[in-house]
Amino acid sequence: MHAVDETFEDAVLAGQQWSGRSFERCDFSDADLRGLRTENCVFTDCTFSGADLKDSAHRATAFRSCRFERTVFGRSELTGCSLLGSAFLDCGLRAIRLRETDLTLTGMGRADLRGLDLRGLRFREANLGDCDLRRSDLRDADLTGARLHRARLQEADLRGARLDADALVQAQLVGARVDTPTALAFAAAHGLRVDD
Repeated sequence: MHAVDETFEDAVLAGQQWSGRSFERCDFSDADLRGLRTENCVFTDCTFSGADLKDSAHRATAFRSCRFERTVFGRSELTGCSLLGSAFLDCGLRAIRLRETDLTLTGMGRADLRGLDLRGLRFREANLGDCDLRRSDLRDADLTGARLHRARLQEADLRGARLDADALVQAQLVGARVDTPTALAFAAAHGLRVDD
């Protein structure tokens, strides 16, 4: 199935299983997508404003340049997915589970991601400005080029994470757990000279 410019506003699609489907410029605003299961699906430039994705599970599914506004993600699970270029505005993300997922170029400014397991995820060039990432597990995450202006990373675990100098200056890192290379990069970013 390949849907283009179709509207699924207010549709009740709860509990369905979709495999190999593609949707382009489709509108899922206020749709009931609770318990939806997708595998190898592609959503391009789709809108999920006000949609309910609670308890949904997505495997190897791509959400490319999609818009999620006031979308409910409670206990949703994304495994091996891509969210390239998608935007999240006022979404409840505290219970979401992300595994091996690519969040490159996503817009997640001001998102509440406290205490989430974000290990090994790719956030390359993502906008994480003003995000609350306190106590999050970001071990081995790729934050190269990510915008972290005023992001709250207190007590986050950043061991093995890849961070740019700008991120180390702009984010709030008090109490964050880091490895030696990140500690040295932090010192250098703040103008310190480290001698052996």
